[in-house]
Order: sequence, then C-alpha cells, then structure tokens
Amino acid sequence: MNLLQYICSTEFLYMWIRVATPILLAALGAAVCNKAGVVNLGLEGIMLIAALFGVLGGAMGGNLFWGLLTGVGSALIVSAIFAYFHLILKANATLCGTAINTAATGLTVFVLQLATGEKGNSSSLRSFSFPEVEIPLIKDIPVVGDILSGHNALTYVAILMVVLVYILLYKTPLGLRMRAVGENPNAASSVGQDVVKVRFIAIIICGVLTGLGGMYLSMGYLDMFVRDMVAGRGFIALAACSMGQSTPVGALISSLVFAFFDGLSNILQVLQIPSQFVQMLPYLATIAGLTIFSIQQSMRAKRKMNRL
Repeated sequence: MNLLQYICSTEFLYMWIRVATPILLAALGAAVCNKAGVVNLGLEGIMLIAALFGVLGGAMGGNLFWGLLTGVGSALIVSAIFAYFHLILKANATLCGTAINTAATGLTVFVLQLATGEKGNSSSLRSFSFPEVEIPLIKDIPVVGDILSGHNALTYVAILMVVLVYILLYKTPLGLRMRAVGENPNAASSVGQDVVKVRFIAIIICGVLTGLGGMYLSMGYLDMFVRDMVAGRGFIALAACSMGQSTPVGALISSLVFAFFDGLSNILQVLQIPSQFVQMLPYLATIAGLTIFSIQQSMRAKRKMNRL
C-alpha cells in the first residue's frame, strides 16, 4: 500500500480523529482565554499535570470517577494559580505560563517517582481509561462506521465542546462579557463589568478543557502516564487557536490540520525516511501555520490603515 492509499484508508482517518482530540480540547480552552484577553501559555504544563494525576487518582481511588475528579481538579488548581499570579499579582502572563510548563516537567517526574518508584512511566499502577463508545446505527454503516464510531468517550466530548463553547461565547451573557473584556477591558470596566472575575472564569474554563485533553493522552490514547507525553501538543493547540481566530470552529479546523501532519509522521516512520525529519514534521507544520497566520494578520492591519 502506497502513502496516498494509506492516507485515504479508514485506519488513517480513524487515527486522524484520535490524534486531533487532545489538540482540539486544549485549543478550545485557549480560545476561551483569548476571547477574554488572556494568552495562556501554560497549556502544555496543565495537560501534563492532568495526565499524571488522572492516572494516579484512578489508581488510588479504584475507579474512573476518581481519576476524572483528580485530573480535572489538578488542572483547576494549576489554572487558579496562574490566574492568581497574573490577575491579582499582575505578573506577566507569558512568564506565568512558562513557569507552569517548566514546573510541570519536574513536578510530574517527582510525583511519579514517589508514587511508583520509577521516573519513566506509570505501568506499575492499575490504570483506568475512558471507555470507547460505539454509536448506534452509525457503527453499522460501512466505512463511515469504521471512521466515526468506536472512539474514546473524550473524543465525542471534544466534538460536543465545539458546540458548547460556541454557545458560551456567542449566545450567553457570560460570553458577551468575555468578548467585551477581551476587546477593551477599560470600556468593559467603565460599564460595571468585573474584568478580573470574567478573566478568572475564562482561565478556569480553559483549565478544565485543557485538563481533559491531557487526561485523554494517559487515559484514552494510552492507558498509562509516560514522562513528557504531551510532547508539545499544548503549544500546537495554541497555534491552532491562533490560526482559527480564537473561534470554536476555527480551532476545530486548525486542530485537524495539525493532527493530519502528526498522524502523517506516524506513517512515515515505517518508510525509509530519517526519523529526525519525521519527528519534527508536526512542529514544522505549526511554524508554517503560524507564519501564514502572521502574514494574514499583517495584511489585514495594512488594509485597515489604508482605509483610514
């Protein structure tokens, strides 16, 4: 089977959706934050911490519920810390996000060693994974059922979140406040809006969505935590959010684009192509996407200046 045939196969399309899931969840979280005027660079660290504590919570609690509760809880705590330093102490958001990413790398290894005695993975612990869901009727449709049915539950949650985040941002009073605060915080404050409160809520929502993305990696994509398993997906999600103009639909489309190259890199590993090139392919796509986005933004800005 040649490369084109494999890309068009049901196996690749199924894998494409799987690979896009964690990127999409984190990108949706970033979109909520961006609409409120906060750039959260700590997505990578939040995903990594949630991935570990989801596994630990499930192993210690003895069921999936405790894993979900612990994973989401850890993401909420980290997000609250980010919000406190940025919104209350007025620390730079970029520095706060970088600090979270740096701390998460060491913290997860330290906690993993305390819990298992190993620094590489949590294979010695009993892992609880989110179930795979067979969609009635669709699962029986040839080809379509093989692509759309049988995914992890969090994959369908991610798709549902595209709709829910859209409703939140564009159909609710809270979403209107977030967009107003993001566009002009001084104007929003002048009409009685609590800018800090609105941004804090946005950061918390971002933390929940990003945490689910991290938990998918260790409780869906794999059935254990592996050191540094996020592997840049948090940064790719930020790029997907930017390319998607911080909109839910845009984040979905951009996430699928980046996931395509990530999935393609998995295919190229079986061909006689240098592994170093294969591993950097998703990041090359990210850089190319951000470059295109920056050029588009510059052209729009120039057109606006010319109109004035």
